[in-house]
Amino acid sequence: MIFDILGWIGMVLVLLAYFLLSLEKIPNGILYQTLNFLAALLMAIGLLPKNAWFSFTLQVVWGIVAIIALINIFKKNNHKIK
Repeated sequence: MIFDILGWIGMVLVLLAYFLLSLEKIPNGILYQTLNFLAALLMAIGLLPKNAWFSFTLQVVWGIVAIIALINIFKKNNHKIK
């Protein structure tokens, strides 16, 4: 049950992030990428007991992409401060 709840929360987060980005309410920045990372993490956790390895792998890759994007954002912002 808890895995399903976490998966549903993750699904809502990824849709929320994409909705806000598409309507230009948020930029492709820290908030968007954080929502993507959290969504991928929660959905991956939700998929674990289901043995849906193709979907689990997609969420892991989605989370890695979000982490790389966040690192690049922080590097860019840190470089501007100096």
